[in-house]
Amino acid sequence: MASFNPKDISTGKLHSYLLSAVAPRPIAFASTMDAEGNPNLSPYSFFNVFSANPPILIFSPARRVRDNTIKHTLENVMVTKEVVINVVNYDIVQQMSLSSTDYAKGVNEFDKSGLTMLESDLVKPFRVAESPVQFECKVNDIIHLGTEGGAGNLIICEVVKLHIADDVLDDEEVIVQEKLDLVARAGGSYYSRAKNSFFEIPKPLSTLGIGVDAMPDLVKNSMVLTGNDLGLLGNVEALPNQGEIEEFINTVSERYPNIKNKSHHEKHKIARNYLSYGDVDSAWKLLLS
Repeated sequence: MASFNPKDISTGKLHSYLLSAVAPRPIAFASTMDAEGNPNLSPYSFFNVFSANPPILIFSPARRVRDNTIKHTLENVMVTKEVVINVVNYDIVQQMSLSSTDYAKGVNEFDKSGLTMLESDLVKPFRVAESPVQFECKVNDIIHLGTEGGAGNLIICEVVKLHIADDVLDDEEVIVQEKLDLVARAGGSYYSRAKNSFFEIPKPLSTLGIGVDAMPDLVKNSMVLTGNDLGLLGNVEALPNQGEIEEFINTVSERYPNIKNKSHHEKHKIARNYLSYGDVDSAWKLLLS
């Protein structure tokens, strides 16, 4: 494993490692306005949600590494204390990328990218009409993390109003992730399309799972089961009893003849197949047979 002291490598190299390793990252498509009322639009992937009560979003326009200058977005929010954070879906990802061009101050990136300015209700900056979710925000604080190129500036935003497109909501007004079709940022020129990579993981039991440490050594030290398999197996409240195990073995004996006499290695391979379908109960009964 390669190891680095951040002070021993260039800021550009470190920046590249950080962005490639901490990925994918959501994108804050930040709309601001300067003191003269000129709109600005720019994306930032140092971004996330940090609180629901109060509703707080934080994004960070970093100082440019090449010349240590700051972004127009940062200049604007320091003066106006307002921003609209729009989410980026696949339909507008190319326009979002175009808007990140380093245009001169006063140039309207809405016009350059072909996106539509939509008036906000409570703040002056415009919303991106094509974005499926838009957050009107007041800027509560700005924390400057340094004075050299690459230093971030945490813009702490409180959501004062949010807008969600009807077509990404279900009948109970819950966002359907696949319909939202968000994109995320990685290192270099790489992005990811969220809906193509969604998968579900059962939440840990509120009644507490047994954990890997409570498993029989034969299972815990398996040469077949992976760490992910063990994580699934550890999220059960209790192991099946002998009666349940015998009933299961009798049920599957037609599908798996001689199942009782199979080696532990063979049983573990079949158990992995059950786990691939999320059938943790059957996997445990087979592993303990």
